[in-house]
Amino acid sequence: MTANNVRKGTAVERIALGDDNIGVSRLCLGAMALGAVQDEATSFAILDRFVELGGNFIDTANCYMFWVDGGTGDESELLLGRWLADRGIRDDLVIATKVGRRPSFPGGGLDHSEPLTPARIGAGVDESLERLGIDHVDLLWSHRDDRDTPLEATVAGFDAVVRSGKARLVGASNHAAWRVERARALSRKTGAAAYTAMQNRYSYLQPRPGAALPEGGHVHATDGDLDFVANTPGTALLTYSALLSGAYTNPGKALGGHYEHPGTRSRLAALDAVAAETGATRNQVVLAWLTGHAAPLVPLVGVSSVAQLEEVAAGIDLKLDPGQWRRLSDAA
Repeated sequence: MTANNVRKGTAVERIALGDDNIGVSRLCLGAMALGAVQDEATSFAILDRFVELGGNFIDTANCYMFWVDGGTGDESELLLGRWLADRGIRDDLVIATKVGRRPSFPGGGLDHSEPLTPARIGAGVDESLERLGIDHVDLLWSHRDDRDTPLEATVAGFDAVVRSGKARLVGASNHAAWRVERARALSRKTGAAAYTAMQNRYSYLQPRPGAALPEGGHVHATDGDLDFVANTPGTALLTYSALLSGAYTNPGKALGGHYEHPGTRSRLAALDAVAAETGATRNQVVLAWLTGHAAPLVPLVGVSSVAQLEEVAAGIDLKLDPGQWRRLSDAA
């Protein structure tokens, strides 16, 4: 994907996704905490401001946030459903949700995730559509790589959802690029809907090589993943945990032991230098660095206030000069 795929003129740029060139904002709003951690009034205000700023891409899942006290996993989709019904702007938005991580029974955890069988994919999307109050989603994600279900069955299950009109596109979250390409090869062979996007964890700071991420289910993007989407037309990589849950700017947020290595210190020094030169915050420089890649990266960011959202949107608008981007990238 080249610069010619970028449509400017809004507060948030757009890129084209899939064969139908669905225009998605370069910033994706993560709705995980909306309706659970953030109350309804705050959640509605964040969503309203996101649209005002030119954003149209909103990401949720059928399991957010089952792990909080009293959570069922329905909270985010139900909140979005109430907001969509109240605002009446469904056709202006690109709504994404996921199947594959909802516990198979109440009280279960990630070890009890629903399988990605055709039956469960079909039932899962029906349940999500009911909670969202809409007749289709624009992007349906496989929330994990279910190695216990034959890939042929998973591909067929997602294809059935697309053929039914309940999803326009399908994507793979927490997958390695080789598994995505293997699924795409099956799609080419059978004529099934193919994974169009990837969604993995990625930010400016990189964990220590080989370090296990403490967050269950997180899969970190690799250079190979970026190379894959850069050379696969119509695809993109959504980068979650792009701002490391506030650790760049909040002294109370620890990076964690997996970031304890010399490269972190070098990168933070480069980040601070570029922030000083641009007058931007660390968060804004990180987002500008992500969107400055040749590969089509779409930062997926969750916020807890309108003020945080406005800071994030300014980061998407920030343009680093080639020298600044290279200094950040070369710091190690």
